[in-house]
Parts: sequence; C-alpha cells; structure tokens
Amino acid sequence: MSWKNAVWFRLNVGFIAIILVTNVVLFLVTIFGISEIIIEEVQTRVRMDLNSADKVFREHISDICLLLKATSARRTVPIPLESWDREDLHKLMQSIWQAGELDILSLLDNDGRVIYREHNPEQMGDNISHNPIVARAMREKKCFRGAAIVSYEELEKESVDILLRASLEIKSTKIDQSGKRKIHSDGMIIGAAVPLIDLRRDREIVGFLYGAKLLNQSSEIVDEIKEDLYKNESYQGVDIGAATIFQGDVRISTNIMREDGLRSLGTRVSDVVYEQVVEMEKIWTDRAFVVDDWYITAYEPIRDPENRIIGILGVGVLEEAFVHDRKLAMWLFLGVVIFMTVISLLLLTLMTRTVLRPIGRIIKMSDKVVAGDLSARVNMRLPGEMGMLCLAIDQMADAVAQREEALAEATRRKIGQSEKMASIGRMSAGIAHEINNPLTGLLTFEHLLKNEGGLSDKGKEYLEIMYNETSRMREIVMGLLNFSRESSPDMKLLDINEVIRQWLKSPCSQKEFKNITTEKKLAEGLSKVNGDANQLQQVLTNLCFNACESMPEGGILSISTSEENGKVLISVADTGCGIKEEDLEMIFEPFFTTKSVGKGTGLGLSVSYGIVRKHGGIMKVESEEGKGTTFTITLPVVSG
Repeated sequence: MSWKNAVWFRLNVGFIAIILVTNVVLFLVTIFGISEIIIEEVQTRVRMDLNSADKVFREHISDICLLLKATSARRTVPIPLESWDREDLHKLMQSIWQAGELDILSLLDNDGRVIYREHNPEQMGDNISHNPIVARAMREKKCFRGAAIVSYEELEKESVDILLRASLEIKSTKIDQSGKRKIHSDGMIIGAAVPLIDLRRDREIVGFLYGAKLLNQSSEIVDEIKEDLYKNESYQGVDIGAATIFQGDVRISTNIMREDGLRSLGTRVSDVVYEQVVEMEKIWTDRAFVVDDWYITAYEPIRDPENRIIGILGVGVLEEAFVHDRKLAMWLFLGVVIFMTVISLLLLTLMTRTVLRPIGRIIKMSDKVVAGDLSARVNMRLPGEMGMLCLAIDQMADAVAQREEALAEATRRKIGQSEKMASIGRMSAGIAHEINNPLTGLLTFEHLLKNEGGLSDKGKEYLEIMYNETSRMREIVMGLLNFSRESSPDMKLLDINEVIRQWLKSPCSQKEFKNITTEKKLAEGLSKVNGDANQLQQVLTNLCFNACESMPEGGILSISTSEENGKVLISVADTGCGIKEEDLEMIFEPFFTTKSVGKGTGLGLSVSYGIVRKHGGIMKVESEEGKGTTFTITLPVVSG
C-alpha cells in the first residue's frame, strides 16, 4: 500500500489542516471578540455599580426624611402655628439645619403655606403645595421623600446662594455643539416633607416640616459614589470611574473633570442616551461618549413623586483603561496560539503512527470474526481511547459470541419444544382415535341398556356410574382431538359485543352458573375484528367455566369490552380463589391443571391460548390469591 494512502499519513494531513485552520479562525475571532467580551464584563460591573449608586442616592433622601421625622412629633405645638414664638422656632429650625445642612428648610401649615423659612425668615406666606414632595405628604398624611424640580421663583425665595448654584451655563463638548440653551436656572432637589404632630391632641397633624438639599453644583453624593465604587483608581492620571446626576439632560453634579481641572458641570448627555433613558424610559448600559472620552456607562431615570422623569443618574468607567488590557491579552493569546500550534504539529507527527499501530491488529481480528472464528480477540490493553477501543471491540466480540450461543441454545430449545408438542399432538391424536371408537360403542350400548327393562335398582345405579365415567372419558378424548387438530379459523368480520351476547344466552342456565352473578360491561361503538365466532365462544366457555369452578360458594363473573390503541380488549374477571404465583407461568401449557383428579384435562386454556394466537391476538392473566383472576384477550381491529 502506498504511503500516501496510509491511514497515518492521511490523519496527519487532516490534523495539520484542522489545527492550522482552527487556530487561525480562533485567533481572528479572538481579535474581534475579546474587546466585546471585556466590554461585556465591564458593562456587567457598571450595571452593578449603577445599583450601588442608586442605593447611595436613596440613602441620602432617606437621611433627610429620618432627620425631619425625629423632630416632627412634639408634645406641645402652638395653635395656630403662626403664634409660635419666633425665637423658639428659629432655634428649632437651626438645630435641624445644623444636623442635616439642608439647603431648604421650611415650616408649612396644613394648606401648604410657608410659615417660616430658615434661610429667609422674612419670606413667608407663599403656598408650595404644588411641590410634588409636599403634595404627596399632605395627601397621604405621612412622611414622603424623593427628588423634585424646583422652579427659579421658588429658589429665589430661599436665598441668593441657592439661586446662583442652580444657575448653570450650558457648555459645548466635542460631540455636542448644538447650543440649544445658554442658561439652566431651575434646580433639582432631594428632600422630604413630614407631618408635624401634636401628641397632646390625639396625634393631630397641625402642619408640615419640609427640608431639601439642592443637587446643582453639589458633589456630596457623586463623590461618595465614586469613593465607594472606584476607590479613586486612576489610569495615566485620569480617574477610572465617575458618577453624574443630570437634571433633564444637563450635568448638575459630576466628578468628571475637564482639561482645566474643573468639573464638567453644564455639559449635556448624548442624544442617544437621553432618548433611551428619558424618552423611552429604559436603562442604558453601553459605550457612551462622555465630555471628552469614551466611557462604558450605565444610566437610569430619576423620577419625582408623581413618577415623572426629571433627570438621570449615571455611572461609568473610562474605556481606555481597559483597551490596554485588551491589547495585552490579544498579544499574549497570539503568542500562545503560535507556540501551541508548533508543539501540536510536532507531537502529531511523532505520535500518530504509535497511536494507530493497533489498527492492524483490529483489522486482522475483524477479518477472523467475519470468517466465523468467534474466538478471535485483539488482546491489547493500551492507555487512552485506543485502549478503550480495543477493549470495546473485544467486549463486542464476546457479546456476539454469547448471543450466538444463546441464540443457538434458544433455537435448540424451541425446536425441541416444537418436536415435543408435535409428538404429543401426534400421540394424542393416535390415542384419541384409538379410544374414541370403543368409547362410542360403550356409550351406545350403555344407552340401550338404560332403556331396557328388568334391571335391579343396584344395576341401574352401576349402569349410571358407567355411563357418566364413559362420557367423561369421551370429553377427555375430544379435548385431545381438539388439541391435536391444526384447524384454521373461519375468519369473518365480527362485532365482539354481539358474539358475547349470543354466547351469554347459552351457559347462563347451566348448573355451573347457578350461584354466580354475571355482570357485563360492553363498550358501545367497538370496531370490527376478524375472527371465528365459534372458536371465540369456545374461548369464552373455557374461561367462564374455569371462573365458575373457582367460585364454588358463588361470586361475581364480570365480562367487559373496550378499545385502546387500535385493539379490542375482552376481559373475563372473577372473585374466586385466584391462582398461585408459581402456577401463573404454566397455566397455558398443555395438560397443566390445578384441579383435582377427574376435574379437568389441562387442555382448555392451552386450546384457548392457541385460538387467540391464530386470531393475531394475545391473552394475558392477572391473579391474586383469595381475591380473584382476570383474563384479558387483545384482538386487532380491522382498519378502514
């Protein structure tokens, strides 16, 4: 055989081609995919960071609520609130402000009118019940907290400092040169409003405390988020992580720095982010251009108490910090691929022949088995898959040899059983024919003697015994003849229910059925079957007589029909003594009987079984000692 056609050569060529193609494809896929994998991992991290940022944001809101609630329940509250001593009121409000450093702190009456402003006590009387936070607290009569937009006019009533913080000049960036607006003057706050409760008057609500912090140009929350999430990590002097709060689409609080070292306040979020987060009300997790650089970002909407989107909370990490890792991983992977390719090719060349050497032994062994030598074996136990293959082939050869031996043994047993049954049949037929003629003569003369006069009573008794015993012998002979005959059924289309009804008309009056209650449950609309009505009625006779004999004290005989999966089922059940478990496997054998001597030939069930098999059906038996027996006959229906 030419070396070009050798298995080892073709395998080498195939393996080399596969390795080269696979490694090239793997490298190319890795080059284009590794960045996506890294970005996906970072996006997962950023999504988790956004959850943490949201938690920090909400904690700051909750802190304001807890601060106000600690002051809201008092034992003495002047009624009306306007009568509160201004000095005492200033001390109370000053203590709250010092504890929380709130930018807005006001006392309101039950209608939402301002009774006292901590930062501008002279400005009072205006109604701020339109504020979403205040409105919800008044409506629900409990503490309510959240974020909201405060108008320029409302901020102006608080203080000049707050008004100046809220006013931001809109700045352009590399990708935002639109210049849609120049000045941003409204403010975003986080705050809470709590009912002021007088404990002496059955917890009567006499007013509300309202406090808030202005987020515009405040770095408290975003810097806490950055510290918690990114620990001030940097890449080439630039912070890796950042957090931002937007009012609408304008940055009002951020730790993203401009080139001049100032915070990038007044810059706008990109249009695509604004469209998805604010207009489509979805969370954004993707790359985004932020001020001057690409970040991997996550943004979510900020909603006021009326569920209106008023801003955006965002976090992000500098993408450039991960590009270096991506490039390093790509070059490292390329080196590993090249090195492993060379090593793989060398190992394949050296090992292929060694690994494939047992194939010759396998081929020779297979040829011997095909030629009929089932004792041939590979008899090689190598490590690895080749050893497993040799072992499997040997095991397969063992299994084939065992199956051949078992098949031969089963065939011998079947042939022996067939010969045995044929011999029994021939012998039965011969005996039956030899005995049948004398028995016929005896029965005839006994019948004549019974009609003759002159016999004594004792003689008549003996003659009756002879007649009965001779009749029983004739029944045995007829059973042997039926067993030995190979008569074919006269197949016709039958309605099984009608066959059973016709059969029930005959045996019910016989003595075997005297104390038996017969129940029939015949399903309507059964499909037709091909069968011989006489033979099927013979089967029913054998089964029902056996059932009656198992119930000497009386009982219930049930005959039912049904149809399942293209088969008609006939069930004959009794409440008799049942069949022993060890006898169940032998009840269809010829001449096997559990009845006492003289009560049966052991051929009824064997003949019945044969009839059912000739009809293309099966017969099964289920029995439990002391409870009864059920025989089930299954016959195929006529299709079409």
